[in-house]
Amino acid sequence: MPAYNTNFELGIGDLDLIESALLTHQSELSLRRLDLVTDSAEDSPEVAEIDDTLSNLTDLLGRLHNQKVWYRPEDIQGTPYVSG
Repeated sequence: MPAYNTNFELGIGDLDLIESALLTHQSELSLRRLDLVTDSAEDSPEVAEIDDTLSNLTDLLGRLHNQKVWYRPEDIQGTPYVSG
């Protein structure tokens, strides 16, 4: 059985494009869900499917966010960093 590729060669621009696409898809699904809930019962199977997909998208976007390395200035003379 073939194994999964664990070596990805994605750049920052690629990840930004993926994140933007996921956010756009999340927004479109949210609007679709709102239309369905407004038009029909909230417990329809399509709403449940959209909820599952939105949950998965939110989880994936969170994992992408947590892997980012955020800029933080060097510690100056042992003082704690305070933003702003």
